[in-house]
Amino acid sequence: MAVRVPKGFLVAGVHCGLKRDLRKPDLTLIVSETPAVAVGVYTQNLVYAAPVALDRQRTPSDRIRVVVANSGNANACTGERGLRDAQEMARLAAEAVGAEEDQALVLSTGVIGHYMPMEKIAHGVKLAAAQLGSDEQALISAARGMMTTDTVYKLAGRTVSLRRREIQITGMVKGAAMMGPNLATMLGVILTDAGLDIPSAQAMLRAAVADSFNCINVDGHMSTNDTVLLLANGSAGSGLLSGADLASFGQTLNDLCAELARMIPADGEGASHLITIEVTGCKSREDALQIARTIANSPLVKTAITGADPNWGRIVSAAGYAGVLFDPAGVSLYLNGTMLYQGGTPVDFDAQAVSESIRTNRDTHIQLQLSEGSASGRFWTTDLTAEYVRLNADYHT
Repeated sequence: MAVRVPKGFLVAGVHCGLKRDLRKPDLTLIVSETPAVAVGVYTQNLVYAAPVALDRQRTPSDRIRVVVANSGNANACTGERGLRDAQEMARLAAEAVGAEEDQALVLSTGVIGHYMPMEKIAHGVKLAAAQLGSDEQALISAARGMMTTDTVYKLAGRTVSLRRREIQITGMVKGAAMMGPNLATMLGVILTDAGLDIPSAQAMLRAAVADSFNCINVDGHMSTNDTVLLLANGSAGSGLLSGADLASFGQTLNDLCAELARMIPADGEGASHLITIEVTGCKSREDALQIARTIANSPLVKTAITGADPNWGRIVSAAGYAGVLFDPAGVSLYLNGTMLYQGGTPVDFDAQAVSESIRTNRDTHIQLQLSEGSASGRFWTTDLTAEYVRLNADYHT
């Protein structure tokens, strides 16, 4: 099984009372048996949560031992008390596994503006520390402990042979809405038993995030808690990766993050479609992503897909206001493989067949071709349904 706990890591997920449903884990503990290199990428929102502030201070590092994560309470917009609570969470987690306080990182997600019930956190940390394991069920419980409105846990893994050793990379993420841009309302932890130095780990994580978690969207709302961590403890042996091995690891990390990123909008709140938007023929990757992101953010595009309407006009016009200069006469558009628009002009197509292809498939593929260059970009988003409105109208923030 490719999705397994890498060597030298132990994980657990337990219920400690942050969520009312006793069947749902709400606290996760991730432990490295030896000090690990840890790097992070965080939300760009100026309003950021206490755990983000703490983790930014402690990463990058080459001595992290434990990550404690909770769902049900974001510990965001909680001032100095929130910072103290995040520090106490870290202290409790470190103490529970015999680590030093500054060897712990914290992740939180859930309702904003509520103080953390620290007695429940303390109980949960002790409970999780007693249940640490490396089996499949422990990994699933750990992934479930980070879930909020997610309907499924999200795990992915890769096993690669480098330097005649098997290297494991496993990631867990949470996220279903309040997503985009520049990460989503998401937490992500990627674990590997490879040996990495801090500069390589940080550079590879940033590159992987740029092509994955920064290319997903549900509603364009940037969160306060977004965090992706990469921990590498070197327990697979063979020393630090370098050269071709390091490049191979980086590509595997990119592929893993892309798989995990796609899972998030695929589980988007109330969504009936996962939409992949590919923009090609641009002068730069940045131009392609800007156009793709603008299309992804358009409520009119999203609702057209909800209604199985092959409305090429909404897609093309969204590209036109993306703030990227291009020749409109050089634009072509395909939807689920059918050409709707070519050279700046609509073409005849079977609208009923294209509509049926949208209606009967959860995946929808939009391909926009420009004639400006050779750069391309890809973005994932969801449609916009009445169920999404209901869920977020009812959800207490």
